[in-house]
Amino acid sequence: MPKTIAMVIHPGFQILDVAGPVSAFEMAEHFRPGSYELLLMAPGGGEVESSSRLSMSSSCLMEGPFDTVMVVGGEIIRSMEAVHEILGWLRQTSARRVTSVCSGAYLLAEAGLLDGRRATTHWISSDDFARRYPRIKLDAERIFIRDGHVWTSAGISAGIDLALALIEDDLGPAVARRTAQQLVVHQRRHGGQSQFSALMELGGRTGRFAALIDWMQEHLPDPLTVERLADRAAMSPRNFARAFASETGMTPAKAVERLRLETARTAIESGHAPFEQIAEAVGFGDAGRMRRAFLRSYGQPPQALRRAATATG
Repeated sequence: MPKTIAMVIHPGFQILDVAGPVSAFEMAEHFRPGSYELLLMAPGGGEVESSSRLSMSSSCLMEGPFDTVMVVGGEIIRSMEAVHEILGWLRQTSARRVTSVCSGAYLLAEAGLLDGRRATTHWISSDDFARRYPRIKLDAERIFIRDGHVWTSAGISAGIDLALALIEDDLGPAVARRTAQQLVVHQRRHGGQSQFSALMELGGRTGRFAALIDWMQEHLPDPLTVERLADRAAMSPRNFARAFASETGMTPAKAVERLRLETARTAIESGHAPFEQIAEAVGFGDAGRMRRAFLRSYGQPPQALRRAATATG
């Protein structure tokens, strides 16, 4: 019996929020025929225009039960009538799993499905989301989060990561790995991987610290204290710490650790250098300290990530 995936779109939806997961489920179906049945639904059905003005054809919202409901993001408020219809439908629909991609988390939140749960969404919306929904335990750093039967994911391309995780949950790691290879995804990113790297590349929300972050990346082996970073930014330590946290959503110390983690992870997954050597090169000092940081952030030790990368290579 195929698992029914009900994907919910709305006027102004982000097309990649749909296309990415659909392609992943399609590939999984190829490797394990009869696994999935995909339904694309929207309030009223018919042709629905995306944020790019391209349209997709949909069916009306229909009664479940479904195996999985996936609500996609985009310009959610383009049609408040559609929003209210989706919210009513979500509150009464039965599904084994309820999921969202990007700002689709707003619809799950408005329907009350995330109250008391951990969730994530696109980092650019994190402040607004946290302010609107204080009962939700927002962790905007994560690529995707599972809390019971509810899964949420970060911005746009993270929908592919979410779909691959759902496929692994359903069909096992071998099928998920083959699906990722078929999609030419370098590797399935662990849910604990941070959205931080994208924000860092931009230098924060406004790009104010772009030059400093580039400098930090080049000096990871060095002691990168708040005082040294503040001096580099020509600011007092107190003002710098406050401004940096406002721009990036994390303290300077946390940002330094994240940069070291990202660099170390790349080295671990793409090469065979000893862990002790990598730890010294990125500023962790020793492999034990690096391992503890990996467990905190990724939920896995460096050895597990290298094994996974080797298996998918």
